Amino acid sequence: MRILLVGAGGVGDAIAKIAARRSFFEQIIVSDYDPARAERTIAWIEQKHGPQGDRFVAAQIDASDAAVVEKVAREHGATHVMNAVEPKFVMPIFEGAKAAGADYMDMAMSLSKPHPENPYSETGVKLGDEQFAVADEWESAGRLALVGMGVEPGLSDVFARYAVDHLFSEVDELGTRDGANLVVRDDEGNEIFAPSFSIWTTIEECLNPPVIWEKGTGWFTTPPFSEPEVFDFPEGIGPVECVNVEHEEVLLMPRWLDAKRVTFKYGLGDEFIGILKTLNQLGLDKTEPIRVRSKNGPVEVAPRDVVAAGLPDPATLGPRMTGKTCAGLWVTGTGVDGSPRDVYLYHVSDNECTMAEYEAQCVVWQTALNPVIALELLATGAWSGAGVLGPEAFDAKLFLDLMALPESEGGYGQAWGLQERTPA
Repeated sequence: MRILLVGAGGVGDAIAKIAARRSFFEQIIVSDYDPARAERTIAWIEQKHGPQGDRFVAAQIDASDAAVVEKVAREHGATHVMNAVEPKFVMPIFEGAKAAGADYMDMAMSLSKPHPENPYSETGVKLGDEQFAVADEWESAGRLALVGMGVEPGLSDVFARYAVDHLFSEVDELGTRDGANLVVRDDEGNEIFAPSFSIWTTIEECLNPPVIWEKGTGWFTTPPFSEPEVFDFPEGIGPVECVNVEHEEVLLMPRWLDAKRVTFKYGLGDEFIGILKTLNQLGLDKTEPIRVRSKNGPVEVAPRDVVAAGLPDPATLGPRMTGKTCAGLWVTGTGVDGSPRDVYLYHVSDNECTMAEYEAQCVVWQTALNPVIALELLATGAWSGAGVLGPEAFDAKLFLDLMALPESEGGYGQAWGLQERTPA
């Protein structure tokens, strides 16, 4: 397996660092628009693990140009293209991988284009629609595009497959729930606003109409930040208010799994919600460039890109961050014994641990862990397939077993939890 890793930002950097401890691949081409970032990642790996030979090489790439992605993939003989950049680049990387005859993996799917009157009607474009529209072409070519294989989506979808196959005879709701108690402080120790993940992506997810799926109705939307609920997260995180957000799980799970309802709720907090609403009111969430003054004369720039440039890079927040983040799936329904069942399957990432071991903050590290596990399963043949598929299309137990197995026994040493809750 020869992997073209597109993007050496926070998540891409963590993917390479996690993969460096594994032996399932021949080479990873760490690529970025700024090759210095790719070289920095490789230098860290060699400092930590010793000389790598040609196991890791750096390359320059323009992720916005499918022809460039194809060219770089062909030059390096890549068998797999791993997309680790913002979702606005999904389609050119996806198309470039296909043109190069490589398999593809991402952690976020092609963007939605909601219709203003009825966002998820036939006149709107749902998350992933552009990719699923060409699924037959990928299948006929014998190539695999594994989409949504991060943590959320990704691990949450693996949990859903596992719950349907092993824990429930009938599922009422598959509800992804994400919460954290993370705090970022400045040099004086004061708590500051600094999103732990790409603000560009966060704005996209949180200000688009949230999507819900129900059997008999299909996909429909609600207003942003709707249906707040307090969810009690495990391992000391505690109660966090979560709200509806547009997310890929709701578009993926119903394609393969039988459930009455599928939802996604994210613990944002009042301050974050207020900031997002203000950005929206001021038009600073827009992606279309506007003409603005600069010291070198008028330039065109997207307001959202200005917001992203004005905030700290999430990859750099680790030393100033404390706390844990939890990704998981709340499942309700009827257990295999015929009794009501209510469980939360989850994985917790502690910033102190990920910084000490990988110099990667916990949110990007947790996101990066899962595509590496999936790539290893594909490399060994434990997972296989063709077409455009989500994580739900594969054996979840194989993934979770490899994830939890101690490193001394060939696994990743990452325990996941199953919390039995009291049925409503």
